[in-house]
Amino acid sequence: MSVFDNSEYDNHEQVLFCRDGEAGLFAIIAIHDTTLGPAAGGCRMWPYASVNEAVTDVLRLSQAMSYKNALAGLSLGGGKSVIIGDPNKDKNEELLTSFARFVQRLGGQYYTAEDIGIGISDVEVLAKESDYVFGLSTTGDPSPFTARGCFEGMRAAVKHKLSRDSLDGLKVAVQGVGNVGQFLCKNLHEAGAELVVADVNSEAIA
Repeated sequence: MSVFDNSEYDNHEQVLFCRDGEAGLFAIIAIHDTTLGPAAGGCRMWPYASVNEAVTDVLRLSQAMSYKNALAGLSLGGGKSVIIGDPNKDKNEELLTSFARFVQRLGGQYYTAEDIGIGISDVEVLAKESDYVFGLSTTGDPSPFTARGCFEGMRAAVKHKLSRDSLDGLKVAVQGVGNVGQFLCKNLHEAGAELVVADVNSEAIA
């Protein structure tokens, strides 16, 4: 399927396929919109079942980053990247270094950061090869802030729909309890919500 025929394609400015056989890298960088500034969005590493699945994800995520950065009042556009592979098996310094070089070649059109499968230590590796990296250890883990934003959005939705200020006693399902999900569950638990959690990693919910 052509990128242009993908249901998530939304006049993206650029979609780049990054391949380095020696490093085992197959990545996709999508730049959705740079009207407000250079595109920014994290890099996700995931064992996608197919290239089409990865393309769909990166198109969808990069578009969302355009709206997210605009709503936050940032002078940044929307972008995202995905690396096809299992972060628990395939991730290594050579692969990350190769990806960082592709980001560097864009000359500041796209800034990357951590996401699912890519942590702060990985971002530190990227920063050795690219000037266009956010989320270094000096700025701390962004996961608690992402979780807080999600939590506040849920509070606003509950107030709008149920006309109540509290989440106390409400049953909330959380799918995925990684870095962000764990902090979100903590926020919800402290607010008195009843939690139902699920994750493909059984150890995460133990």
